[in-house]
Amino acid sequence: MSVNAVTHLNFHGEAREALTFYHAVFGGDLAIATYADFGAPREMPGAGNVVWGQVAAASGFRIMAYDVPAAAPTAPAAPTTRREHGMTLTQDRFFISLRGENADEIAALWAGLAEGATIIEPIAPAQWARLFGILTDRFGVTWILDVAVAQTN
Repeated sequence: MSVNAVTHLNFHGEAREALTFYHAVFGGDLAIATYADFGAPREMPGAGNVVWGQVAAASGFRIMAYDVPAAAPTAPAAPTTRREHGMTLTQDRFFISLRGENADEIAALWAGLAEGATIIEPIAPAQWARLFGILTDRFGVTWILDVAVAQTN
């Protein structure tokens, strides 16, 4: 049996814009279906919103997203940050972690995601990684990017 965990993001009318942005950053295939595509009357409010969307890149990167129906509760607020002991701490329910082996590839992904983002920790060498950085993109999603270091036992 094989299992893959794929991040699924929930938006309130921004899923198409977010998926298009992630497609520009990661490449691959972009698939979007609207509520109208799945049979909702086209004149219904929200019929053009995304009921299912995905970016799937050859690198193995996958992300899914949709627009939560208007009657559903709103998504949690963007993360909060604070400085403590010289470190920036971010509080959120989850981060998306992108770990790669090639510093140039990770730096390029950082540059794409950083467009309109709030930088929490600038990407730079760290004690535990050749590159490490944290940002919250313009859609409120927090990303950790780093370059994997070979583990020794």
